Amino acid sequence: MVQLTCCVCTLVFILLHFACQSSAADETATSYNVLSFGAKRNGVTDSTQAFLDAWAAACASPVSTEINVPKGRYLLNSMAFKGDCKSPQITFRSDGTLVASPDYRVLGQASNWLGFEGVSGVAIVGGTLDAKGSALWACKLSTEAANCPNGATSLSFTNSKNIRVDGLMSLNSQMFHIVINGCQDVHIQGVKVIAAGNSPNTDGIHVQLSRNVAIFNTSIKTGDDCVSIGPAPRTYGWNASHADLVTALA
Repeated sequence: MVQLTCCVCTLVFILLHFACQSSAADETATSYNVLSFGAKRNGVTDSTQAFLDAWAAACASPVSTEINVPKGRYLLNSMAFKGDCKSPQITFRSDGTLVASPDYRVLGQASNWLGFEGVSGVAIVGGTLDAKGSALWACKLSTEAANCPNGATSLSFTNSKNIRVDGLMSLNSQMFHIVINGCQDVHIQGVKVIAAGNSPNTDGIHVQLSRNVAIFNTSIKTGDDCVSIGPAPRTYGWNASHADLVTALA
């Protein structure tokens, strides 16, 4: 694995060639508000099913769709957003904060907190993820570390394409903040990642087995790698430590 390590960094990261997905929302997009599906913005009531129901409605639509998350705090457990959608483009537009349970064991056994699998044309715009990982970090740094769960990645995309993450803030992940796995054409911009300096395994962005991934104007302050790079696709025949990887850290 090739790793780019820093404690505080603002980075521009270009991996191969990237065809930029338009940031303009489709004027004909159908909008779905998570409050209409029963979500509560008090940070206490579990809103997991409401978010899944909003996704199911957006996914089933034959036109471009937008899932709106108004201001507030939304308690969410592990969720998997599956692909094979009819909608050609789904945008999560958030002004709110998604929060995990303060009990790390609730989320800690899952691989991902918010996982997108086999999706195409998905955009995450704005919003904050607060995984409340500090209690799990303390467990891992204690004498009871062998009994601690691994923890969940806050946001992951697997086997997906034409993905955009814009203006998201990720706080205190249990494990990695963002993982791009087996994806193609991914644009990450204006993201902020924050975790304590002693937080274990809280990589900012991990990229593996993916093509055409671009990361721009992103600030990462974490206890582990800012950006970590796993294996490249075998069919590409390149080594990420050589000229195919261009970075600028400031």
